[in-house]
Amino acid sequence: MFSTDTKHKQSQHDPHETGHSHAHENHDKIHSHKHSHEHEHTHKHNGAHCSHDHDHVVQETSPLELTANQRFNWIIHGMDCPSCAGKIENAVKKLPEAKQVKVLFTTEKLVVDSDVDIRAAVEKAVKQAGFEIKETDSSPKLPPATNHWKTFSPILILAALMFASWGISSINAPAGQIAFIITTLIGLYPVATKAIKLIRSGTPFAIETLMSVAAIGALFIDATAEAAMVILLFKLGEILESYAAGRARRGVSALMALVPDQALLVKDGKKKTVSAAELRPGDIIEVAPGARLPTDAELLSPFASFDESALTGESVPVERQQGEKVAAGCLSVDSAVQMRVISEPGHNAIDRILQLIEEAEERRAPIERFIDRFSRIYTPLIILFSALVVLIPPLFFAGSWENWIYRGLTLLLIGCPCALVISTPAAITSALAAATRRGSLIKGGAALEQLGAVTTIALDKTGTLTEGKPQVTDIEPAENITTETVLALAGAVESGSHHPLAKSILEAAERKGVTIVEAEQRKALAGIGVEGQLSGQRILVSAPERLPENTLSADWKQRVADLESSGKTAVAVMQDKQFMGLIAMQDTLRQDAIDTIRLLKKQGVQAIMLTGDNPRAAAAIAGQLGIDYRAGLLPEDKVKAVTELNKNHHTMMVGDGINDAPAMKAASIGVAMGSGTDVALETADAALTHNRLTGLAEIIALSRTTHYNIRQNITIALGLKAIFLITSLLGITGLWMAVLADSGATALVTANAIRLLRVKLQK
Repeated sequence: MFSTDTKHKQSQHDPHETGHSHAHENHDKIHSHKHSHEHEHTHKHNGAHCSHDHDHVVQETSPLELTANQRFNWIIHGMDCPSCAGKIENAVKKLPEAKQVKVLFTTEKLVVDSDVDIRAAVEKAVKQAGFEIKETDSSPKLPPATNHWKTFSPILILAALMFASWGISSINAPAGQIAFIITTLIGLYPVATKAIKLIRSGTPFAIETLMSVAAIGALFIDATAEAAMVILLFKLGEILESYAAGRARRGVSALMALVPDQALLVKDGKKKTVSAAELRPGDIIEVAPGARLPTDAELLSPFASFDESALTGESVPVERQQGEKVAAGCLSVDSAVQMRVISEPGHNAIDRILQLIEEAEERRAPIERFIDRFSRIYTPLIILFSALVVLIPPLFFAGSWENWIYRGLTLLLIGCPCALVISTPAAITSALAAATRRGSLIKGGAALEQLGAVTTIALDKTGTLTEGKPQVTDIEPAENITTETVLALAGAVESGSHHPLAKSILEAAERKGVTIVEAEQRKALAGIGVEGQLSGQRILVSAPERLPENTLSADWKQRVADLESSGKTAVAVMQDKQFMGLIAMQDTLRQDAIDTIRLLKKQGVQAIMLTGDNPRAAAAIAGQLGIDYRAGLLPEDKVKAVTELNKNHHTMMVGDGINDAPAMKAASIGVAMGSGTDVALETADAALTHNRLTGLAEIIALSRTTHYNIRQNITIALGLKAIFLITSLLGITGLWMAVLADSGATALVTANAIRLLRVKLQK
């Protein structure tokens, strides 16, 4: 079957697809997707969980060359902000046996690759750095319920002691001083303990160290009330950061909660409740109405409705027919249904999305990497500057030691980089969560940043701009040939194929009651069409222009031109060397395609359609949309076209994520259209899981809004520090104001970033 721009999605359950790829653009496409998750496996090694899944661990700028043959996984508790992840990495990287170390802040996971059993050493290093660690396997786990008393009790106790100290000082000043010292020491003990642990583990300039130095220094110059206030405000800042981290992780936890732990297995006519981890491809399960799927599965019942909103953002239940695939986490709406399991444990749609979220953290935005590097230099410089402020005025200008020590300590607190460090990841995490809620998966800060710079979008036609479900519109038999004969011959070579155009021919044959006899030796002829043997005769379904010269008369060539001019795709049916007739099919434009192009133009983004379809059919679709097009393209031609566009424009390529992989790789950024069950999610830099074209304009708008939000955050963080740096040097503001400024900046930056979760994008 000849296809001009329609996707050819292979199915492992389809024996007819082997060696049967459709000609020209999409039938000659490169299926270059790496099924990395399919090859991942886990085994026990001295009781440890180790998996050869090394292609997921990458550096910030380039992939790592992994040599370790074991992988160990832990869950870390106590990380309040992304800088905590860096502290843990520093601690573990000091171990000589650790080949690769990665802390995934969003999922609270520590992953270490090593040639030996390194568990005990890693756990010791992390505990010494002041964090809780618990060994786990590589599969996602729901985080434990939050212990609110454990979270809020330290600050409540400290606040109570502060009020008590103020009360005592109003009655008896010397006793009040002692009360403030005791309050400071009680609050300082966990902070100083953690600071010492971090210094030992390789993080000397942590915020805990700065706070400890400032509080102790304040006690030495008798600023006892301010020392206690410094610790109280620091604790408040920690809670704010913890809240931000919790908001960032909440979406991930919600995803994990979608998949039930148990399933109802149907075997030999009997039903038995089993663990979802025991399910294997081919097992039959029953899903009750109102229950969620524990795994990806294929519908065995005639039809059923599923609520897929958790994965796609679509609130309206979707009707699925027998044989269609449904993703894990989807909810059976109104009936009990039987389904066949199609995914291995740990590889369902939710698992893949969670793994992609983890990988997204490794693909950090350039601005995020810059801020991280800047903060590492910034903190030591501030410490040096504070030391000079303490020493130079008293030594060279007869300044008061007490006065300048106080100002130096104030500067030390102003130098805390918390607000600056969290400014970018907080915004990016919120934006990625907001995109996920809208049914778009953006793979990390780098992809998010690239989206905002897009000026040109190259769009595949079939399945992207059109529905990808063509219908037979015209059947024109040659003289003395019946319509049924043309359909029967075409159906013979298309029997068993899952290709959209092939399916449209088979559906037309079924509607007309034509019996299809499956042809033998079916195979694709690259760039020509599909052929097979039926009753000893060669049957060919081909693009008219690929037929030998003079096969079609002038009248038939004109008829082909007329069909194609009206936006239809025509194919010729041949029996041996005899022309039997034409079949014309037409795909319908997506309902949201015109709106999408309008929104993109409003954003200053130009669109161009790249298709393998004939120029006349392409012109009809492009004309409806008011965009430019390039037609008759093979996969390699698409790559050349995108490469050419990239020379002068920041180009996005939009396709199905597998068949358009070469062009996607050539573009600045690739976006896949498809459902949450499609492994195409792993191919592109972003994916529209809801399959709505308007999502393209949404993610570009979200990227630009996020970039603006990050600039605001950096301005808030550095602006407040600059103001208080000047006022502290002039002696206008003191210690507690410095901490309040830092905590206030952290709170403002966090609140500003969380706004992205609810931002309304331009329509």
